[in-house]
Amino acid sequence: MLLQTKSLTKNFGGLRAVSEVDLSIKKGQIVGLIGPNGAGKTTLINLVSGFLRPSKGSIIFDGVNVTDKKPHHHARMGMGRTFQVTPFFGEFTTFENIVASYYLSADRSFWGSLFKTQKYRHKEAKVQELAEKNMKFVGLEKVRDELAGNLSHGHQKVLDLAAALAINPKFLLLDEPIGGMSREETDLALNAIKKVHEQGTTILLVEHNVSIVMGLCNHIVVINYGKKIAEGLPEEVRADPNVIRAYFGGEYAA
Repeated sequence: MLLQTKSLTKNFGGLRAVSEVDLSIKKGQIVGLIGPNGAGKTTLINLVSGFLRPSKGSIIFDGVNVTDKKPHHHARMGMGRTFQVTPFFGEFTTFENIVASYYLSADRSFWGSLFKTQKYRHKEAKVQELAEKNMKFVGLEKVRDELAGNLSHGHQKVLDLAAALAINPKFLLLDEPIGGMSREETDLALNAIKKVHEQGTTILLVEHNVSIVMGLCNHIVVINYGKKIAEGLPEEVRADPNVIRAYFGGEYAA
């Protein structure tokens, strides 16, 4: 297993946002995490990625216990993520934002940057090359020189994905990467996600559009009120009475 959680729980005062959640994600899977609004999906993602510390339970990533580790430790191990609210430099172009994501994860020498050493110049050229390749990989070359703050919502979401790819992740957590997009933008984002998965990256995807999740993912996990209520193949989850009850009410689960 690439990722395992055991009895993962998060309390905020008297509110239990995530309760005793067990996850097991194999290398190469693309797993969908779904549930009604307020079910605890983003809280679970924040726990797995180290942005929140669990009240109880454990997180094992690639054989290492990372329960109490911070996000930068997860990133060094190859865990990347995107966010509901896309972080970017609005006054930078698309390309400059992707370049910046490589700088944030690069091992840079102060003296090398000061004196522009040969090693430093080689690294700078490599970053530019990687950023260009990354930008074309996700399909953003047409908006290369557009300011990120002026991009459409969909292009900003794909830019967030491109930034997450800068660490060359083995595991990627996508928090609502498709919500609020036009049809054209949705196709762009889906194509990028499929390409990332096809190159061997394991993905945990949180998305409100259940039909997209069902078509994209080979395994689905459903949570409601912070608890896991179902998991399995898309067709199994779609027919599960607990899932139907959570989304539509008890009268539809009969």
